[in-house]
Amino acid sequence: MQQNHSVTEFILLGLTQDATTQKMVFVIFFIFYVGTVVGNLLITVTIKSSRTLGSPMYYFLFYLSLADSCFSTSTAPRLIVDSLSAKRIISYNECMTQVFALHFFGCMEIFVLILMAVDRYVAICKPLRYPTIMSQQVCTILIGLAWMGSFIHSIAEVILALRLPFCGPNLIDHYCCDLQPLLKLACMDTYMINLLLVTNSGAICTSSLVILMISYIVILHSLRNHSAEGRKKALSTCTSHIIVVILFFGPCIFIYTRPPTTFPVDKLVTVFYTIGTPFLNPFIYTLRNAEVKNAMRKLWRIKIASESKR
Repeated sequence: MQQNHSVTEFILLGLTQDATTQKMVFVIFFIFYVGTVVGNLLITVTIKSSRTLGSPMYYFLFYLSLADSCFSTSTAPRLIVDSLSAKRIISYNECMTQVFALHFFGCMEIFVLILMAVDRYVAICKPLRYPTIMSQQVCTILIGLAWMGSFIHSIAEVILALRLPFCGPNLIDHYCCDLQPLLKLACMDTYMINLLLVTNSGAICTSSLVILMISYIVILHSLRNHSAEGRKKALSTCTSHIIVVILFFGPCIFIYTRPPTTFPVDKLVTVFYTIGTPFLNPFIYTLRNAEVKNAMRKLWRIKIASESKR
């Protein structure tokens, strides 16, 4: 990567400088990260192995779980390792790579959440045309477009980061590399860069949230014409989606839709949507979804039966 500065590495200050608290950070986030990977892996394996989970909703849930695992992996392992390290050094190229991964998988999660809302809208509001509209071919194309859109977004973020000149200070008051803390170190007027950041990341977060909330309002309004059992099942699914949307988009909008300033709470807010939300998603989608729970039980019984025959 072309460097337009004298800084070749950064020092991440992490969540805390206190030695005792750092050990607590290691334990807590190690548990969170393992739980995230195992939980989302369990969902992906269950969906791929179960014949009863072949609908578009679970097709998109598969990619949401995949994006969650990768999104958390873009920040959590370094946070965990750095919590036990005296020197939290990250090279310039590693920093740019982390910026790319963070935005790539974060944007992918946003797009998948939108696709899940579209799927629920078609299933509930246009049930007769649902098999035609949400065919396997259409779902595959939509996921392909989501990957492409995420790549374009993350490349744009990296280009903005590469334009920042760093002339001396290299202490990042954060546990990961992102545009906001990097803007603070740049030896230039960052007004235009921040404006582009808000236009890119901020606009994606805000417009996506508006689209999602409008779609769910329309869905909930249309449920008046459904039977009591149909309303209950649809509400259960939509409630899970709405919880995930609020948990993810609230912190994102707080971080990416404001002037180039940093607050002490930024790190905790970032932790919540990069590590906390991917950890909670498997619980939200499995505890409130009978089909997923039944498929997991069936998969577990098959595994136990195969092990007992050996």
